[in-house]
Amino acid sequence: SLLAAPAAMSHSRRPRRPGRPDWEPRVSRLLRFLGLGNASETERSSDSPALERIAEQLSHLPPARARFFAAFSYVLARVASADLRIEASEREKCCEILTNVAGIDPETATLVAEIAHSQVHELGASSNYLVTRELRRTASRDEQIRLLDCLFAVAAADESVSGGESQEIMIIADELGIARADALAVRARFRDKLAEFRKLAFER
Repeated sequence: SLLAAPAAMSHSRRPRRPGRPDWEPRVSRLLRFLGLGNASETERSSDSPALERIAEQLSHLPPARARFFAAFSYVLARVASADLRIEASEREKCCEILTNVAGIDPETATLVAEIAHSQVHELGASSNYLVTRELRRTASRDEQIRLLDCLFAVAAADESVSGGESQEIMIIADELGIARADALAVRARFRDKLAEFRKLAFER
């Protein structure tokens, strides 16, 4: 099972070459982040110290497991930032999940989570599907359901799953090919944290 190990990530900033499409550098960085692209020596040498540190700490992992958890951490960060802000509790929950599920130490989990958040911010919505496509390809159905549960746990870390967070998770479920009924069953486990139901309970 892939849900037992961490992920290696990297990105770089480099000048845009003349005539190069605006989207190409972003897609190239995302593929490298997922371990799906081949970085040139120049690109590797321009990585930030934090990224180099993560790569060093996770270099012992098999490539497939590294790719899986790179995508896993990215999707966690995607949900944490769904309502345009990331609470400290959500960051902590991302780190906790990476530590417990990926089996990496807390310090490495923090680094991985921070890089994932920066990737989500930098790459934007146009790259989200590339990540979920990788998870759809590599994760089993049970792993996808477990991921969905983790996503709701991140959203509920501040005691309330906003409408935007819930919607984003359901979009991710659809991108992963999870049946609607299965996604709703996971969502139901967090019913007491869903903002719309909390509002109804308050108004009664």
